[in-house]
Amino acid sequence: MSDLELRVEDGALWVTLNRPQVLNALDARMADDLARVVEEARTRDDVRVVVITGAGAAFSTGADISGADAHEHFDVTALDRANRIVRAIVGLDKPVVAAVNGVAAGVGCSAALAADIVVAAESAGFLLAFARIGLMPDGGATATVAAAIGRARAMRMALLAEPLSATEAYDAGLVTHVAPDAEFPELVEKIVRRLAAGPPLAFAATKKAINTTTLHQLEGALERERTGQTVLLRTADAAEGMRAFAQKRRPEFSGE
Repeated sequence: MSDLELRVEDGALWVTLNRPQVLNALDARMADDLARVVEEARTRDDVRVVVITGAGAAFSTGADISGADAHEHFDVTALDRANRIVRAIVGLDKPVVAAVNGVAAGVGCSAALAADIVVAAESAGFLLAFARIGLMPDGGATATVAAAIGRARAMRMALLAEPLSATEAYDAGLVTHVAPDAEFPELVEKIVRRLAAGPPLAFAATKKAINTTTLHQLEGALERERTGQTVLLRTADAAEGMRAFAQKRRPEFSGE
């Protein structure tokens, strides 16, 4: 197992992203393991709800693009891993709770917003940072964000790469709950206990019905994001964006 911490307690599978030293950025193994764990929850009789959270100060800052040569290694396989995570979360016939304890950025944001219940600590933030490195949102965010908060706000988040605080995300309808940091763990536990004790067949039918109605364009979005991102990853702008990220400077995009 990669840097995931797993525990099952009273019908809840708690999945903690545990790379706090890099703000829980997802490397290939961690992304694969996260998707697999959520997929396998379907057949586990001891699991009635899945909770995804992060260790330390962040939920997840998204794909790991650290290193000076990240642009040479970051390719379409990273998109496939992101899509697999989102499909696993949305397709699971059990509730998935994202307990967003800190910043959720990039595909970390996409994964959190694919969950059925999104509980955010007051200090958390949500950021589609893709434009900052010459890329476009992926992980289904072009569908999930627009479905939750509408086209105008989705465009603002995606094009300007502006972060939303937890309170702003709640007011916009992007998350289901927000709580002061000190009260966050108790609220998450309360929600998880309620879901674990609830009617699993009714939950499965409800989740399928709501997702079919509101996320009927998700598969198309995932494919469009994959196509678009594959092209963008070959551009000089993406290479410049990733180099600038590694060097902690502002990128200079040329449109090439």
